[in-house]
Amino acid sequence: MKLALEIVVVALAAIRANILRSFLTTLGIVIGVAAVITMVALGEGAQQSVEQQIQRMGTNVLTIRPGQSMWGGVSREGTTRLTLDDADALQAQGTGLLTIAPEISSRSQLTYSRWNSNNTAVGTWPEYFDIYDHSLTHGRYFNQGEVQGRRRVAVLGYAVPEALSTPPELLIGKTIQMSGQPFEVIGVLAEKGEAAWIRPDDQVFVPVTTAMYRLFGGRDRLSSIYAATNTPEELDLAYGEIDRVLRREHRIRPGEEADFNIRNSADLLSTFNETNQTFTYLLAGIAGVSLLVGGIGIMNIMLVSVTERTREIGVRKALGATRRAVLFQFLIEALVLCFLGGLLGVLGGYGAAQLMSSVMNWQTVVAPGAVITALVFSAGIGLFFGIWPAQRAAKLDPIDALRYE
Repeated sequence: MKLALEIVVVALAAIRANILRSFLTTLGIVIGVAAVITMVALGEGAQQSVEQQIQRMGTNVLTIRPGQSMWGGVSREGTTRLTLDDADALQAQGTGLLTIAPEISSRSQLTYSRWNSNNTAVGTWPEYFDIYDHSLTHGRYFNQGEVQGRRRVAVLGYAVPEALSTPPELLIGKTIQMSGQPFEVIGVLAEKGEAAWIRPDDQVFVPVTTAMYRLFGGRDRLSSIYAATNTPEELDLAYGEIDRVLRREHRIRPGEEADFNIRNSADLLSTFNETNQTFTYLLAGIAGVSLLVGGIGIMNIMLVSVTERTREIGVRKALGATRRAVLFQFLIEALVLCFLGGLLGVLGGYGAAQLMSSVMNWQTVVAPGAVITALVFSAGIGLFFGIWPAQRAAKLDPIDALRYE
């Protein structure tokens, strides 16, 4: 034990004797580990961000969109459609498993007093707010009677009052202009945040019939239909029910390709995670090349160190040092250099991740597993690339070493 401790002390003293060279030697390891930590932190942060957005969308929601029709083997976009009749059929012919909400949307110019803003107007049913778990800060939602009566009423997203430079409580009951038409503000939603690249806080919600026949000039094509179940476990049954009802409505025979698409938010999350994981591995692999280059640099410096300290090795062997002791000493030097480089790299990577998070507003997560892996990998590089120089030092003949100039 005493001998091992003495060897470690001698190895550390040799590193301290050339502190600048030791730091420059580990620079490749520092950069490589920092790059790996930063890339993995960005990947983990992106994954968590998307997972949060999918949670806001709802994991028990199916999105139905128009598909594509084929003519002579050529895809013809825009020839298929979803209509309000499809949404009515899903609600009327379903088994009660689904909560249905159609959606039609387009940009609209909002004006109030001398303020104006360009926002997305969304025409839908009252069930939309339940599906996406919206809550109110002021006022109320529109109801089914207002949908049937094509009433000009609007529920504003959380950020819209600010865009109109008016406190939300002062907008309730007031009339705003949407694309030149008057709408009464009946409610303001609570803050929702971004949900799958959509910002409900910037949207204005109106009855779907009002949007179709008063706001969008008689356009009867829906952008999509949302169908929600009580639990995610019921999604498979819901998928079959939607497919059955819409095929009947569109007169599509069994076995023929459907002219609509049904998508699950969980599928979007799975696809993103696979893509994100691929890019994370790719970027981490590129950063790993820096670790490899750093390891080669350490091997070269250790070989130079063996050459410079040939007489020292000869003296130690002449005084009774064994091959194992010399081998252990140089391995310790290589391991310490790489481990310190890995530690500095972890600190640098953590700092870079925090900087990106604060300056660029990117979500980053430094996973403990990535830190441990980086440190173990850097120590492994020290062991791998330190073996040859250590063996070369251990095999030196003491007489030849003492004669070395």
